[in-house]
Amino acid sequence: MNKRGSFDSKLGVVLASAGSAVGLGNIWRFPTEVGQNGGAAFILVYIAFVLFLALPVMVSEFVIGRSSGTNIVHAFRKLAPSRWWMTIGFMGVLAGFLVLSFYSVVAGWTLKFTVDAVAYRISGADPAQAFNSFVSDTWSPMLYMAIFLLFTHLVVIRGIRSGIERYSKLMMPLLLLIILVLVGCSIGMPGSAEGIRFLLQPDFTKVTPHVVLSAMGQAFFSLSVGIGCLATYASYFKKDMNLPGSAVHVCAIDTLVAIISGFVIFPAVFSVKGVHPDAGAGLVFITLPHVFSSAFAQMSWLGYFFSVLFYLLLLLAALTSSISMHEICTSFVSEHYNLTRKKAATLVTLVYLVLGAACSLSFGPWKDYTLAGMTVFGWFDFATAMFIMPLGGIFISLFTGWCMKRGLLTDELTNNGTLKVRGLKFLIFLIRWVAPIGVGMVFLDQVVKLFN
Repeated sequence: MNKRGSFDSKLGVVLASAGSAVGLGNIWRFPTEVGQNGGAAFILVYIAFVLFLALPVMVSEFVIGRSSGTNIVHAFRKLAPSRWWMTIGFMGVLAGFLVLSFYSVVAGWTLKFTVDAVAYRISGADPAQAFNSFVSDTWSPMLYMAIFLLFTHLVVIRGIRSGIERYSKLMMPLLLLIILVLVGCSIGMPGSAEGIRFLLQPDFTKVTPHVVLSAMGQAFFSLSVGIGCLATYASYFKKDMNLPGSAVHVCAIDTLVAIISGFVIFPAVFSVKGVHPDAGAGLVFITLPHVFSSAFAQMSWLGYFFSVLFYLLLLLAALTSSISMHEICTSFVSEHYNLTRKKAATLVTLVYLVLGAACSLSFGPWKDYTLAGMTVFGWFDFATAMFIMPLGGIFISLFTGWCMKRGLLTDELTNNGTLKVRGLKFLIFLIRWVAPIGVGMVFLDQVVKLFN
């Protein structure tokens, strides 16, 4: 068996784990959900579910990872009373392959827009036509996807300290710096006050059961819990790491980035007439290029600066998440088949290239090849978001709360009694009861929507 690495510092642990959680979902999906579900009211509900739903599942993953000291599949083999639990680990590895396969396609689009922004090609007469023309092309999207996967690969093969930890310490502070600069640019735009008001003044009349469940789902999926990313990272934690404290820090950074992204996007959106905050999934790649070109028409240099930094921010967020997805699979392949990290990572990357190409072609030559109305890209997204992630979250919290050896959960949370954790009993209650029930509600809601 290959010698396993470990994180060198507590800062590296927090930044790497936060990088896993912070992704396109924070900067793209979260503002979209806010825009479509009433602004500040949605944010308040979201924060509540981060604390009471996502946090306990994250802590559960940390406990499983550190106590086992191995990949997500072998963790259940080592800790579980029955080998049936290994199925949850295999689900996590499968999700790692599926998620990064379609995620790398969207990340490739982000890379393309970053290049276009740098080359001053981001503002066109018809952003929608330009975007649709690009994604439906055969080769260009796959090239950008492959380049993005190569970046991810080069970080992962360097290992934990020299790769994941070192680059997390570089990328996460840079990401936070960029987003703060963008906030300063955005709130200085004419008409930005209305966007800020939209974010800060809650309208609780818009809080419906659907909005509550949307906030619950966003809190869960935003933090990348349920598929073993954080359990894999935790397997490299040292024994003196404060697991509950680290989870709180990760949730805080992830939520902060998501909310601040709203202060980047909505003041800009409200500064341009005819653009609405509920623009949906096209907000980043279709609506915002129009916003950049219109809002900064009198100061083209500032529009250039804003657009370059914004798409660089997206690219960094995509990369920090993709590294953790890759590591789920690399860790498993390396330890299960006793391969060196370099060989395992190379094999995993090749699989991603093949699956990612199929997802990319779903928008072009293969768009008419569907099953139940969904393309390959759609099926990968559907299978992970609809089934694997919520089921993983349910069983991970149930396993940690009810099926681990008696006392192991408490020992891990308190570092064998050397660490005093405030609200320990309440945290265990959240893990045992609130998390599985809450995630189960999200899952059942999605199933009902499917059949309706």
